[in-house]
Amino acid sequence: MSYSVGQVAAFACVTVRTLHHYDEIGLLSPGERTAAGYRRYTEPDLDRLQQILFYRELGFSLEEVAAILDDPSADPLTHLRRQHELLRQRIDRLARMAAAVEQAMEAHAMGISLTPEERFEVFGDFRPEDHEEEVRERWGDSEAFEQSRRRAASYTKQDWLKIKDEGGEILAALADAYAAGQPPYSPQAMDAAEAHRAHIGRWFYDCSPQIHRGLGDMYVADPRFAANYETVATGLAQYVRDAIHANADRMA
Repeated sequence: MSYSVGQVAAFACVTVRTLHHYDEIGLLSPGERTAAGYRRYTEPDLDRLQQILFYRELGFSLEEVAAILDDPSADPLTHLRRQHELLRQRIDRLARMAAAVEQAMEAHAMGISLTPEERFEVFGDFRPEDHEEEVRERWGDSEAFEQSRRRAASYTKQDWLKIKDEGGEILAALADAYAAGQPPYSPQAMDAAEAHRAHIGRWFYDCSPQIHRGLGDMYVADPRFAANYETVATGLAQYVRDAIHANADRMA
């Protein structure tokens, strides 16, 4: 069975122009042609296209993809193992980035004491001041907000780097449980949620299971907080929320 270029473009969510380009550069040439010269893609062609799109999503150039796929020593299982490892690395990197953004949003509202250079080193190009007014409106009168300000005012760059690293590890643990198919009420997911709660209590404010439950709801309801998790894995925000709720129920 074979497919037209239009059908393949629809299957793969790419443009016909993209498929034509892949053919022109020899990256993906259709296995068949009609009598009129029209491209027809076979099942092996679709398998190769899937591999191309995997590697492109992972940031490889077309030249690099061609070299990888044309390596005679690499079989399909080798490609899958390589992609799995690259995806795991990407998930870990995104988890740490997401944790840094979340910590930055909290840190600025709590009175961080860092030079511009130190702030960039800790938080990258995220601008927590853009959220200051909203943070004050949401939490400015709360005891947790004042407790956080008192603690954070004394933190050094090394403290913030440690906070960011710990947050990244916790988020990676939640992402790992999610990727492994563990339900949010599993011990692995709930233990990661409890580590998240303890992290907040250790560095910012006394976070009871009930307060933590409310935070979990916010991670889903607020698109900006949800994005911190969704950039790691689609559906992770809801999973984290459910794991937090399950952990709160366990502690009750």
